[in-house]
Amino acid sequence: MYSMTGYGRATCMKDGRSLTIELKSVNHRFLDLNFRMPRSFLFLEDAARKQIAASLSRGHVDVFVTYVNRRDDSRMVRVDEGLVKAYEEALNQVEKLTGVKDDRSLSLFAKLPDALVIDEAGEDEDALRALLNETMAQALDSLNAMRAREGEAMKRDMLEKLEEIEEKNALIEKRYPETVDEYREKLRARVNELLATPIDEARLAQEVALMADRAAVAEETVRLSSHIRQAREKCALSEPIGRSLDFIVQEMNREVNTISSKSQDIPITQAVIACKSAIEKLREQLQNVE
Repeated sequence: MYSMTGYGRATCMKDGRSLTIELKSVNHRFLDLNFRMPRSFLFLEDAARKQIAASLSRGHVDVFVTYVNRRDDSRMVRVDEGLVKAYEEALNQVEKLTGVKDDRSLSLFAKLPDALVIDEAGEDEDALRALLNETMAQALDSLNAMRAREGEAMKRDMLEKLEEIEEKNALIEKRYPETVDEYREKLRARVNELLATPIDEARLAQEVALMADRAAVAEETVRLSSHIRQAREKCALSEPIGRSLDFIVQEMNREVNTISSKSQDIPITQAVIACKSAIEKLREQLQNVE
């Protein structure tokens, strides 16, 4: 089981190029990717999306890409010839207008704004592609390790909640026949209070049968047991299970609500309340399960 919340980071250095990728994920119904990367890597965004999608199925993921090129050929300095000539002509005019003796030097021209221009060298696309692929793989491993640790803690908690629901369901199954017997005795006592004539046992049996039919919860408890078993089986899988578990928990809630509507028995009602509380906690947990 994997949580959709996590953080992963990796840095790779090759041939003077350094790339750092940070991945931050939170819960989301689908896989939603948000990239922040240098312009030189924009041509690789589609490949990066596919690589992430092969590892993650759901969640909002912010992808931060930081790149530094320390190679000797990463930059070059060129002279803006037109601008330097314009500076020279302007200085000649100043000399004629002011009569000030010319003290020009090479360093003067080098210090003039934008006379020397620093250009970024063209990047090797194949080298960037290989660097991104390797760094992204390591960042995803880091992210998934954290998501797996959190997912394992969530799994333990969910299994505890399923065990609690199972215990309450067993209590309901055991309690239901007792409610029928108690209803029979209460009805008999009430009739004895109101009537001086002997009780019609056939009529009494008929009333008890009607009550038992209206309050019968066997079908619901059997289905609830089946849903609990399916949820446990899902928790044992290594594939994404969030959506299917969410559906199972919805069905569990449906069965518990039906039991609640049928029964007027206080112990059963208390067990139902405990089941609903555990199911609600399961639903909250599932919001973050991949």
